[in-house]
Amino acid sequence: MTRSYTWRKSSYSGAGEGNNCVEVAALPTHVGIRDSKTPGRAALAVPHGAFGAFVEGLKARAFPSA
Repeated sequence: MTRSYTWRKSSYSGAGEGNNCVEVAALPTHVGIRDSKTPGRAALAVPHGAFGAFVEGLKARAFPSA
């Protein structure tokens, strides 16, 4: 049986073609992450705590720019 989850795209992604954006979905024990341009491909799932720490690191600008 396949579950259907609600995927959300960032409000910062803008509209139209060519957006480099990911979508996230709240799963029971993880956060699902997928490429918004190819939603039918594989998704990544990370534990809630790890995703929360990642988001907090982004907010704090703890990661070097590419």
